[in-house]
Amino acid sequence: MKSIQISLQMAQRVKEFVNVTQNFPQEILLKSGKYVVDAKSILGIFSLDLSQPLTVEIYAEDCDELLESLKKFEA
Repeated sequence: MKSIQISLQMAQRVKEFVNVTQNFPQEILLKSGKYVVDAKSILGIFSLDLSQPLTVEIYAEDCDELLESLKKFEA
């Protein structure tokens, strides 16, 4: 598992983030405090507190391309 901190404070960034994650087959979770949602679910993401940094957890060994794609969202 690999994890990074990201920031998604605007609706447009949430849409961009979901578009990126949907292009990858890996299991990707998004955590905010005690809440965990599927990072490919736009409704799930909007249920989180987006004013705080979020943790992306990727459950795959080969995820370098995905991590590179998510760098623009890093907090």
